[in-house]
Amino acid sequence: MARVKIIITGHTIAIITIPVRIGDINYGNHVGNDAIVAIIHEARIQWLTQNNFTELDIGGAGLIMNDLEVEFKKEGFYGDIIEVQLSIGELSKISFEIYYQLTTYRKEEKIILVKAKTGMVCYDYINKKVAAIPELFKKLLA
Repeated sequence: MARVKIIITGHTIAIITIPVRIGDINYGNHVGNDAIVAIIHEARIQWLTQNNFTELDIGGAGLIMNDLEVEFKKEGFYGDIIEVQLSIGELSKISFEIYYQLTTYRKEEKIILVKAKTGMVCYDYINKKVAAIPELFKKLLA
């Protein structure tokens, strides 16, 4: 089976810091895969909030995640402070990619924990159909 290999492209748009909580730890005593997805979501929400947007309103449209790829590199542990670097990838009229690199520092060494990519589609929740990326939001992605 081919493994997912994520090559992060684009420019950095934000760096969000998220501490690992005890509830993020699974029975293997490391951050669970479900918690990684939640951390990625939290980072995206914080980035949107910092720019006065929400997933339901990015200047006239909402967002839906239409795909998610995750490449696990190293384990994360309770007490780690995860730095999530967000970058923008490919853009189309209605969608764009966000890349995430999750790192932490241990003994002054930067460790890559996860690389991920989400495909985000703009969506009109009232009319239940895809929508163009709003002009105001396009400026944030540029």
